[in-house]
Amino acid sequence: MGLDIKLKGDKVIEQIPSLKDKALRINLNENIYGTFAEIGAGQETVRHFFRAGASSGTIAKAMSAYDKDFSDAIYGAEDDGRYVTEMRLKKMLTHEVKLIEERLKRDKHPNKIFFSYANTVATIDFAKQFKGHGWVGIKYQVEPDEDYNEITLHIRFKETDARLQQETLGILGVNLIYGAFYKYNDPKKLLRYLYDHLDKDQLEIDTINFSGPRFANVDNRLMSLQLVKNGMTDAVMFGPDGKNILPAAVLYKKNILALRGSFRPVTKVNMDMYKKSLEMFVDENKVEKENTFVIFEITLSNLRSEGEIDERDFMDRAELLCSLGQTVMISNFQEYYKVVEYFSNYTKARMGLAMGVNNLVDIFDEKYYRHLSGGILEAFGKLFYRDLKVYLYPMEENGELINSQNLKVHPRMKELYKFFAYNGKVVDVPVDEKENLRIFSREVLKMIVSGIPGWEKMLPDGISDLIKKHHLFGYDPNKVLENVE
Repeated sequence: MGLDIKLKGDKVIEQIPSLKDKALRINLNENIYGTFAEIGAGQETVRHFFRAGASSGTIAKAMSAYDKDFSDAIYGAEDDGRYVTEMRLKKMLTHEVKLIEERLKRDKHPNKIFFSYANTVATIDFAKQFKGHGWVGIKYQVEPDEDYNEITLHIRFKETDARLQQETLGILGVNLIYGAFYKYNDPKKLLRYLYDHLDKDQLEIDTINFSGPRFANVDNRLMSLQLVKNGMTDAVMFGPDGKNILPAAVLYKKNILALRGSFRPVTKVNMDMYKKSLEMFVDENKVEKENTFVIFEITLSNLRSEGEIDERDFMDRAELLCSLGQTVMISNFQEYYKVVEYFSNYTKARMGLAMGVNNLVDIFDEKYYRHLSGGILEAFGKLFYRDLKVYLYPMEENGELINSQNLKVHPRMKELYKFFAYNGKVVDVPVDEKENLRIFSREVLKMIVSGIPGWEKMLPDGISDLIKKHHLFGYDPNKVLENVE
């Protein structure tokens, strides 16, 4: 009696605990103890813990400084006058943890593991122009005498109703607190579980950072990659220091020059294209150097070797670009016009795309635009309606230099291409060193993997040393020796 029936072909379904179960499990743990601080629109998370029962053993304090002056009195005023920022969230977490430590003495609570959960959020505005966004985070211990860990994330709401957004935030908060305590040993899973009882079209998570003793081995760039891979956001960015950065914060009102490539590995051609196109871009009117942001963009389809995303390979590319002082963006945008649309969310200033001849010829291939009702014309409207220029890096074919003047696009597209070229939307990048045109990433990669000497001189200074030192891209010093002898 009571035996579960299993049928042939049954699949194992992962049991996701309900929100109540998650909150109750934390409430029933006599050692987990902490505070909730929610400013702005989000007083929703703590509600789940109060409702689950047995909350007195978990919640030391719940507060909401809804008034800006009260908030400033507690956490200090912000220099930029903004409240929904990462800086604000970090101040809240630090302040609240300090208070717990001061007020609850260790000798009285030797087994308690303290936490502070905080969020600062703006939901949709009355005119429904801005959908709202926010910062959410937790600072917490896993052992009483251990240093604190921290998980912070930035979210964007997709729903168009303030009440729904608040509920969504409450669910996310419970998932984060539960994941922090019960899934910290597997950050990738922790990330996925943030969407328990939520849908991707309710919420976008576009930045996440893990820090502290339990996450000492976590590379936040790899976590960023998961966000895009899991469809939680369309694009993530990280700076030369390898830390994740919020696109909205760095792209706001900037002139943007983007270079798309596989950078597998980054070569002299990539850097020459970058330097020359940047010089030309900065020479344009309405472009100031200090207001210009350069992005090396790798699209997800470029990371898929044999259909699966190779994380090791991705990290190798990121490592090299960051070492050259570059900002890297990983995106889900197969087509160029989507990149431009994405940037347009943050800036109305001039944009430039630097690319090789092959990429441009590809853009004029109709097969990429069959899903658009307006076909290629709709895509090109989106691509070029802004102040956008393409900086075209030439290629060599059978001894001939191919540039904007003599490249061949599909006969049906010829007139369309001429229209853009004649209107100065496509400009040629001059090349001083012709031997650069004979460098191809995939050839270099082949040489590295097979141990064929001579690839070093095709890469920017210092890059080959990094590849050898860290054995990137499958470099094996033993292989090289065999070949040379």
